[in-house]
Amino acid sequence: MGLKQLFDKTSFVQYGKRMKDAPREVVLSPILLLSCAMYATAAIPLTWDQGTASTLPSLEGFQKQFGISSTAGAHSTRNFVSLVYIGDAVGAAISFFINDRIGRLWSFRLYTAIWIIGQLVATFSPGPSALYASRIISGLGIGSLSVTGTVSIVELAPTEIRGLLAAWYTVFMTLALMLATFCVYGVQLHLAASRLQYQVVMFSPCVFMSLWITASFFLSESPRWLVLMNRNEEAGLALVRLRRLPLAHDRVREEFEKIEDSIEQEKAAHDPNDTSPAKIVSLARKTFTVPSNLRRVQQALILYAVPQFSGGNSITNYFIPILKVIGLAGSPTRNLFLNGMYAMSKFFFGLFGSFFLIDVVGRRSTLFIGITLQMISDVYLAAYIKAQNDGSPAEAAGEAALASIFLHSFGYTIGKPKKRKIPPSIFNADHVPLAGLLTLPYVFGGELWPNRIRSFGAAITQTFHWLFHYSMTFALPSLLARTNNWGAFVFFAAWCGAALLYVYLLVPEIAGLSVEEIERVFSGPWRLFGRRSTLRDSHTVLEGQIVRVNNDP
Repeated sequence: MGLKQLFDKTSFVQYGKRMKDAPREVVLSPILLLSCAMYATAAIPLTWDQGTASTLPSLEGFQKQFGISSTAGAHSTRNFVSLVYIGDAVGAAISFFINDRIGRLWSFRLYTAIWIIGQLVATFSPGPSALYASRIISGLGIGSLSVTGTVSIVELAPTEIRGLLAAWYTVFMTLALMLATFCVYGVQLHLAASRLQYQVVMFSPCVFMSLWITASFFLSESPRWLVLMNRNEEAGLALVRLRRLPLAHDRVREEFEKIEDSIEQEKAAHDPNDTSPAKIVSLARKTFTVPSNLRRVQQALILYAVPQFSGGNSITNYFIPILKVIGLAGSPTRNLFLNGMYAMSKFFFGLFGSFFLIDVVGRRSTLFIGITLQMISDVYLAAYIKAQNDGSPAEAAGEAALASIFLHSFGYTIGKPKKRKIPPSIFNADHVPLAGLLTLPYVFGGELWPNRIRSFGAAITQTFHWLFHYSMTFALPSLLARTNNWGAFVFFAAWCGAALLYVYLLVPEIAGLSVEEIERVFSGPWRLFGRRSTLRDSHTVLEGQIVRVNNDP
């Protein structure tokens, strides 16, 4: 296959073709694009926090004010880095009670405002106690935004560019991480050591997110949520505004009817707004006692744990202390520059994987490649640190160790929102996203759960995702200390190996399956889980039955 054929298979080209074929009014609607951009910025608090938490302790002004320094090792920064994830977990859990009650726009405004309050408390904190409290407050907003961001985009976006618009969330994640790191690098270079150094970094994104809160009053509410609230007339007007076509237009009328049908089906199963204790007990019983749902819980928890225990986020959170561990730390300016380059590599690796690599290599293959690269990097870093402990390795080996960290970033980042054809009853969407290890926890739950327990299941598993994040972030300094540093990377490599085996054997491919067929997959025998459950223009056997795909004869 030539380069032109490979290029034609990429998402970049495919999105261009779909946009060309779609009505211009729909794909170039300013309200649509701005609304989706607003919800995509829900990713900014998450990675801006991650980027600054790993670098602010390098600033002399921050060290003088709070007594926290990255040069003192990972133990010094542990509480500052990890406490936010407790708030993330609580925020994700609470969002279950809020999202459908107040709507997508007010959810975004509320959660963003909570995060801004946390940032302001941190900006003006007089000491460590107030700083740590601010971390939990910020986490409440971050965790809630992580639940509502991608779901809101999927509800607004038209079929032709739904995958592209959902990918904006990932782009903002990696972009904010890069900008946050270089923001710290900039104040290190141009501001004298004072409180103003870290205050500029903490306050600047608040201005940007406040502008989006203001802009949200001029943007569109989700038509799906409006129908859910029995505000059908408003929903029709919102859809007309988003699509820039009259309600009588065949396309708009058909889409609106699908929304109404999907909501009727959901209400027939249960009332999405009923969050009474009795209803929650009923949902919990369905989730944890029905075997197929219990398997979903098991799979979600494992696939949310793997990104944390594979070391991807740990290296990001403790980049500068890890540089010190492998003997490559230098001046604070050099360390911040390398941290910025690491964040930049994540951004560009993510773009490359999302729009070019994955459709050429294949989605499942890309995931295998990414995990394997992480494992190779971890093994090399473990061997290098062990050799360093025993003597003085060659300079070239140290340069290779630094390269291994960036290779680890590439393996962790590649992946994209994966297009999956599913019934319109799920988010009223033809496609929902699924991605690699970096973005997997934020978008995986959409297609995993049946309608009747989707909100509850997503809230539970997202809560555990943040608890896994906290536990690994908090434990890493002790893990490094108790394993002579090199053992931590053996731990990461072992988890990557386990992840490869688990994905190969026990993660089903559910692309193209209806809700009923997905239920059959999770109700079937474990030995069939790793087999591809659907192939275009073919069929496969599950429990002795033929599963037909795309209405193939």
